[in-house]
Amino acid sequence: MPELPEVETVVRTLRRLVIGKTIERVTVLLARIIRYPDDVEQFKAELVGQTIHQIQRRAKFIQFKLDRDVLISHLRMEGRYGLYSSNDEVEKHTHVIFHFTDGTELRYRDVRQFGTMDLYPLGMETQAGPLVKLGPEPLEPAFTEETFRRMLKERSTKIKPLLLNQEFLVGLGNIYVDEALFRAGIHPERTASGLTRKEVAALHQSIRETLAEAVEQGGSSIKSYVNGQGEMGMFQQSLRVYGRKGEPCTVCLTPIERLVVGGRGTHICPKCQK
Repeated sequence: MPELPEVETVVRTLRRLVIGKTIERVTVLLARIIRYPDDVEQFKAELVGQTIHQIQRRAKFIQFKLDRDVLISHLRMEGRYGLYSSNDEVEKHTHVIFHFTDGTELRYRDVRQFGTMDLYPLGMETQAGPLVKLGPEPLEPAFTEETFRRMLKERSTKIKPLLLNQEFLVGLGNIYVDEALFRAGIHPERTASGLTRKEVAALHQSIRETLAEAVEQGGSSIKSYVNGQGEMGMFQQSLRVYGRKGEPCTVCLTPIERLVVGGRGTHICPKCQK
């Protein structure tokens, strides 16, 4: 599933491609992609005539801010957007098409069909729907070391599942949690509240640095992820533990191990992360 860096990269690409375009009509080929409103015809009719003014990321969600509404999209496992000419052949697994007045089309494809779209009036998107219970953004200035320390203080759960919890802290998935914990030298089964002040500081820094570097490199193309122009991310070339079972640690040369923590495949260096 695309994580914060991948979604941020898609958002930045879409800004270049579709901001300022006006929707002439909408085609929905798979109704279950649309969650709200539950009437697909209402969803289509509401979007007609609206212009895309802003595109923003919140957690792993893409927000298209229009004249009256906000379209909230989650890519899930393999959702992707692409800009096409209206004359281009519609590819298999294309489920939603936004037809623009200039003859171009923003198409949403999703092989696994897990992606979602919600449409809310401007200003209501944070009071209802998928954005309501999200935690803080790890790259925002408000996410300070002291804030992080307070967040961890009363948490008796293991640190990896906690970091994967989007209500606790948004944007982190399996790849970047493994990478951040390795950089901080923290075992994923450590209890969150048991981390020392030094470890909390190291983890706070590693989370921010790992995500920032991944955004700079366009995310990680581990399986099928590409941005809105079909380009792969490059951060997978910088991964230090994720997907490297049996390979030597980049710090101590100890073979990387794979274990399961909280039901998720997890990669660690057993020497650097005791």
